[in-house]
Formats: sequence, structure tokens, C-alpha cells
Amino acid sequence: MTNHWKWNWRTIFILAAILVMAPGFSCPGHAQPQRSPAAPLKKIAVLDLPGPPGKRFDYLTIDRPDNYLLSAHLGPGILYVIDLKTNKLVHAIPGVPGIEGVVYVPEVHKAYTSDWLENKIGVVDLRSMKIVAKLPTEAKPDGSAYASPFHKVYVSDERGKAEAIVDVRTDKIVKTLHFNSETGMPQYDPVAKRVYVNLQDQNLFAEIDPATDRVIASYPVGNCKGNHGMTLDAAHHRAFLSCEENSLMTVFNLDTNKPIAYLPMAAGADVIKYDPGLRRIYVACFSGSISIFQEDDPDHYRKLQDFPVQYKVHSLAVDPTTHRVYAPEQQENGKPVSRMVIYQALP
Repeated sequence: MTNHWKWNWRTIFILAAILVMAPGFSCPGHAQPQRSPAAPLKKIAVLDLPGPPGKRFDYLTIDRPDNYLLSAHLGPGILYVIDLKTNKLVHAIPGVPGIEGVVYVPEVHKAYTSDWLENKIGVVDLRSMKIVAKLPTEAKPDGSAYASPFHKVYVSDERGKAEAIVDVRTDKIVKTLHFNSETGMPQYDPVAKRVYVNLQDQNLFAEIDPATDRVIASYPVGNCKGNHGMTLDAAHHRAFLSCEENSLMTVFNLDTNKPIAYLPMAAGADVIKYDPGLRRIYVACFSGSISIFQEDDPDHYRKLQDFPVQYKVHSLAVDPTTHRVYAPEQQENGKPVSRMVIYQALP
């Protein structure tokens, strides 16, 4: 009798051990190790740039006809032209002091730079790689957008509380709109044929008709405070706003003109970009992260990760063709650098 029970208990312990080690087994009341989610970005290349290390970068944009990445190095006042196919520097164009914004206009093969240290808009011919004009404007030109059917570039004069409008056929400022707020990033919506601009002091979202350059209306952005950055999902009538003062990524419905979602970002959010192919939103955050969000459908969003990058990375560009993300760095673990880091988006 005694030996019989010893054998049964031994068998029970062995079976229990086998069960615990079996795949998928979980014991109620005991936490199981969780696998970390796969990172949504993978670093694939680093390009050293000739500008002085440790100096601030700003906006980037993509010239698709020439496969160029245009990058503003604000500190030394340089516009970099980088080949997207080879990840090599093609040209470094000086003479754009305090360059913040840069927008490319394919029909005239020019880039328009926001040079805030001299309060001018620079006109750069990318065939000759030279500055061909300077247009005086209001205080601190910053973000910019191009409305292609109307042949106009819209430049936010942030501290001038204005929006300068350039006719690219004449390279003249044809109108300046004034607001009661500092102006954040503008965007052109090719579906609605409207220009939108953030009024970041008032937490408003303004709508402009580029046919008349008349301000149609402005709309509150709800819990979003300090709406500086903006990008669009024009196909689904959504704007994505980076709210600097309370670190929220806000989804704004362009049909109802109301915010519909708020998601937390890392601190120091600035430039925000959308990849329509992957339906991902990327926000460069000064605190050392790229906050990444997934658009499941136009009404549902989720945060994927605060992807770690170097401190002071606050700008980026997204190539919707290759799904690569470009982010300039001015330091590495506290050591000054001057470089472009290239990431590949992962599914």
C-alpha cells in the first residue's frame, strides 16, 4: 500500500512537470514572461555630413523626380542635397542662414527655404545648386507647403504671426495673411484643395482657400495644446497634429472639423509625418524618441512604440515609396556629430 502511493505521487509530479514545460501552458495566478514587440524601425545606414557637429537641424523634404532628400542644417545655414538611391551627399548649399523649412516645387525644379536668421525665403535652383533669389518676409519663417494646382508656396512666419504666399512662377510674395497667433506647420490638401495652418497660440486649426487666399474659418483642436506640427492623410480626410505643450498626437477629422482621438507622445514632439502605404504616423521628439502610431482605419489608432533615438532628434522625413525614415542627428550620447540616420520601416 505504501509503495503504491509513492509511485502514484511520483507519477503525478513527473506529469505536472511535463505539463508546465509544454508550449502555451499558463498557470493561473503566475505571470508568464512576455516577448517584447518587434521594433517598427531598423537602422540601415548612417551618412556623415560636412556641417559643424553639434548644430541644430530642422525640416527635411523629398524631391521625388530627382530622388533627392533635402535637409535643412539650421545651425550653420546649409541645405544638404542627398541622393536617396545611394545615400550619398550630392551637394551642400551654404548661404541660407538659420534655415528651418524647406519645400520642393517640381514644376520649376526649385526649393524654397525658410531662413529665419535673415527673415527671408531663399529660392534655390536645384539644377545649378545655387540660390537665385531672396524674398524678404515677416519674423521667423518656418514650416512651408506647396499647393501645386495654384503654383503657390505657403510659408508660416511663426513669430510674425503670418502666412507668406509665394507665386513660384514669378518668385514674388503675392499676399501675406495675418493672424492673432504664432503660425505652425501648414499643409496643402490635394483632395479638398485647401491649405491648413496651425494657430499654435490659440489651439486653432485654420482653413485657407488657395484660389482666393481667403481664410475660410478656424476650428478648435480640443485637448491639443500648442499644435505646431501637422501632416495629412488626405485620402481619408484626417490631419495629424503634434501638440507640443501637452505631448498629444491629435487626430483631426477634416469632414467634421473636430478632433476625434488623442494619443500620448514622448516629450518634446516637433515634426510629424505620415506614410500612407503603411498607414503609420511618425513624430520626432526632442527627448530622444520617435513616437510611432498605426492607423487601423480612419477612426481607430494605436501607439506602436516610442522608438529610441538620440537626444535632440526633432525632425524627420518619410519616403512613401521605400518606407524609409530619415532623421538627422546632432549628437551621439552627448558627443557632437553631424549626420543623417536612415531607418527601414518593418511590418
